[in-house]
Amino acid sequence: MERPLRPLRNLRALCGLRRSRRLAVGLLLWLLPLLAPAQARGPMSIVELTDYDLRLPPQKLQALGQRYPDVDLRRWQDANHLTHLVAYAPQARIRELRPALKQAYPTARVKEYAAPFYRFERSRCTDKTTARQWDNIILTASLVADTAKQNEYLRYHATQFEQWPEVSNGFCHASFQQLLVFRRGRELMLVISIPKGQSLDALNPKTTENNPRVDEWNQRMRQYQEGRNGAKPGEVWVFLQPLPPLLAKPKQPAKKG
Repeated sequence: MERPLRPLRNLRALCGLRRSRRLAVGLLLWLLPLLAPAQARGPMSIVELTDYDLRLPPQKLQALGQRYPDVDLRRWQDANHLTHLVAYAPQARIRELRPALKQAYPTARVKEYAAPFYRFERSRCTDKTTARQWDNIILTASLVADTAKQNEYLRYHATQFEQWPEVSNGFCHASFQQLLVFRRGRELMLVISIPKGQSLDALNPKTTENNPRVDEWNQRMRQYQEGRNGAKPGEVWVFLQPLPPLLAKPKQPAKKG
């Protein structure tokens, strides 16, 4: 993981920069996408900010995203007119961002999903090859308001690799690179990572191809899940939409005379 302050000192030494601090910082920000890893593979976390739209402008989060390329930013506008801004990033980066997020959005409700309770990786596959770059699909849902069923759901996932190996075999067959499930209270966050440039619509059917046990698993899981507050009627898993890069302001033409 890159550390934003130390490379600045190194850049000055290596390039012989003796100009202003502003120029050095500008050069560092331009280089950050090149210095950043192709895809974070370490422990990951999620932070979710919720508030009414006017009090949760995405531009502040987009600005942070430009500063830290290892942060994946998402948005969901729910049916109750609340905006949800989500940042998915390495755990150390989320800890670093928390003060800035609190300052940028002082009225927002903040929910942190510190660590996944379920983790699939390609180390469980016969073909353990991983793609160099990934696309992430991030979804959210809720567990039903029944403590016994919530505990059943967690037990199923804790023993899935041993008792339901067909499920992870399906993920392997579909070229899933990683699959993480986070929980905070009743809310769930699901992150599916696939090879960059490929489509979940094309890959997901491969999880059940010649694998009816996965259909059985999916059917069982439906009794434990429901849509989050603010989801559309009948909607269980909500796809969080990526926040686009922050567009640079156009330069104003110089005044004549």
